[in-house]
Amino acid sequence: MSFLTRIEALKDLIQEAVDKGATTVEQIHQTIAAMPLDALEKRGLLEGKASQVRETQAATIGAVYDAIRKVNQEVGDLASGLIESLEDQIAAQKNIGKKD
Repeated sequence: MSFLTRIEALKDLIQEAVDKGATTVEQIHQTIAAMPLDALEKRGLLEGKASQVRETQAATIGAVYDAIRKVNQEVGDLASGLIESLEDQIAAQKNIGKKD
């Protein structure tokens, strides 16, 4: 396995860990964020607005973690492109000295 192949595998591992980590943290965040709303709703302090508040809160939290996952994907794609360029450059340099 070449050095660049190992680097690409490591990149994939890190990218997957960030994605799964963001999803896990998002789930925890959603659960914790719902707690105050549950308490307010039980006391009747949201006056019928609970579902709207919950939807807005969930969408806002979800958008943040979607952005994190999107940035992670974009950085991974950029890294893959750079690795591919390096592989192409190495292959070209090897072929420069060869005669037909």
